Amino acid sequence: MTPVLPQANTAAPTADLIVTVGPVAHGGHCVARHEGRVIFVRHALPGEVVKVRLTDHEEGASFWRADVVEILEPSADRVPHFWPEADAVAAGRRGKLPVGGAEFGHISRNAQLALKEAVLREQLQRLAGIDAEWIAARAGILDAGVEDIDANGTEAQQAGLGWRTRAAFAVTPSGRLGMHAHRSTQIVPVSVMPLAVDAINELRLWEIDLTGISRIEVAAPANGSVPLVLLAPGEELGEKAAGLALKRVSNAIKAAATGPVSVAGWNPESGATTVLAGRGWVSETAAGHEFRVTGAGFWQIHRQAPAVLTDVALGYLSDGGFLAPGAGVADLYAGAGLFTAPLADAVGETGTVLSVEGSAGTSRDARKNLHAAPQVSITQGRVERVLSDARRSFDAVVLDPPRAGAGKAVVRQLAATGPRAIAYVSCDPASFARDLSYFRNNGWELAALRAFDLYPHTHHLETVALLTPGERR
Repeated sequence: MTPVLPQANTAAPTADLIVTVGPVAHGGHCVARHEGRVIFVRHALPGEVVKVRLTDHEEGASFWRADVVEILEPSADRVPHFWPEADAVAAGRRGKLPVGGAEFGHISRNAQLALKEAVLREQLQRLAGIDAEWIAARAGILDAGVEDIDANGTEAQQAGLGWRTRAAFAVTPSGRLGMHAHRSTQIVPVSVMPLAVDAINELRLWEIDLTGISRIEVAAPANGSVPLVLLAPGEELGEKAAGLALKRVSNAIKAAATGPVSVAGWNPESGATTVLAGRGWVSETAAGHEFRVTGAGFWQIHRQAPAVLTDVALGYLSDGGFLAPGAGVADLYAGAGLFTAPLADAVGETGTVLSVEGSAGTSRDARKNLHAAPQVSITQGRVERVLSDARRSFDAVVLDPPRAGAGKAVVRQLAATGPRAIAYVSCDPASFARDLSYFRNNGWELAALRAFDLYPHTHHLETVALLTPGERR
């Protein structure tokens, strides 16, 4: 008789399993097996023997998912979790699920870096056809492994805390601040966000009655300028009730804040905002420039990320002689202009910079941020369409796509424009490795690659690569 298994994403399933944990895999989990079935286990470490609680386990599925609830044989790299609400073992004892967003918090910082490097190398080999021997034979490719940019920070920052300048929250049915469990509709109340910068925690949103609000996003720029709180009212509310909820919560946030704060109503579907207090944008600083970022517009979330990524990406292009006064360059998926502004500085008024961004609101921000740079041409639209219509060549390109990557069509069109070099900035090793395979098939090669841990205590990492034309394979 087939045993009855618990339903997916329940807090108290009726069956637990004991497994020996295998290697780390992309996505924040390790691979284990039970009676021939693959189980993706979160909150584990390779080599451990653990008890897991199934969270996704349909009988006909090719694999299951599970959270660790008890450690039977721990790894030497396991450390106490810094955040009780994200600690899977502690949550399991309470019959609850842990919040997402700190799935590597039980792992020592050095081991986190090693696991992320292992994932990156595996993705490069499996998806891009680049093996360890190829990498070892070429200087400038992962020479330093995955680099910890917090290593020279404060004591808290050395532990990988206090780095997020942006944070997203949910609201519990009782109106308290919360976060979702991984792949779940369950909302776990939180009273602090240890990965966030002090300016976010100092708002003390967990002390406010958030009834009537469904989602909250907070941006607190690393330069210390005024933070912005975005409030999305519950979809079940009518227009009048939503307006009253927004006004009440906005007033509570202003009253609780120890300094200036901006608050805006927010529609997550359209991105539209309605200013309730202060202004509907934040002021960011990077590469000697000021940037206006409206609402939930994209900006790198680690406080040091803008400086690190612009230094490395533009350094690759400058050091290789691809970026100089008078050059023609492009910034694709340009956002509010993080890379566009220093590119304009590098090419000067005799050069040209094409800045392409798909989001209409973020493109408007870029126009405001770069209005004094006549060499910059800002186009709002899909990158593949703009490249197809532009019919121009570039000396160098910065390519910084979203997590899904650029894709085959963009790679093919970009390669056809004939740039001398591309600096590819990626936040996902799988999509980067896939795109790298497309570039290699179009005659391009990986000339340099550095990886950075811009997301401590999570499975995410950032890479910056230099791609150059090579012989067609």
